[in-house]
Amino acid sequence: MRTQIIAEARNWIGTPYHHQACLKGVGCDCLGLLRGVWRAVMGAEPETPPPYAPDWAEASGEETLREAALRHLTEIPLAALSGGDVLLFRMSRTAPAKHCGIATDTEHMVHAWTGRSVCETPFGAFWRNRLVYAFRFPGVTS
Repeated sequence: MRTQIIAEARNWIGTPYHHQACLKGVGCDCLGLLRGVWRAVMGAEPETPPPYAPDWAEASGEETLREAALRHLTEIPLAALSGGDVLLFRMSRTAPAKHCGIATDTEHMVHAWTGRSVCETPFGAFWRNRLVYAFRFPGVTS
């Protein structure tokens, strides 16, 4: 299943960034990418997120993204991450996690970032310093 998750995430590369969207080749944000990969690999989405503003995490101060991930994914230690795992990031030390990506291996990830198309980028110091949670899709073993 890891190879399916990685292949599907890579199939989204080039999809333009569009807040709250979730259509491969048309537009998505980071959550839309994760939702689209879920649909392709797992089937129907277990829940539909409510509308959210670009600053939703800062406005609420709650770990909404992590709480949703806990409902449907398996949390793993950061040191155990591998290709196909879901990564959650804090964009500042005091803010809740509000960005996500999918690891393609321990050194790269696919994600949708404001103002850019979905891309595969190195998982370097900038991202490692912001990584706060990692999860596995259901049924994926170590």
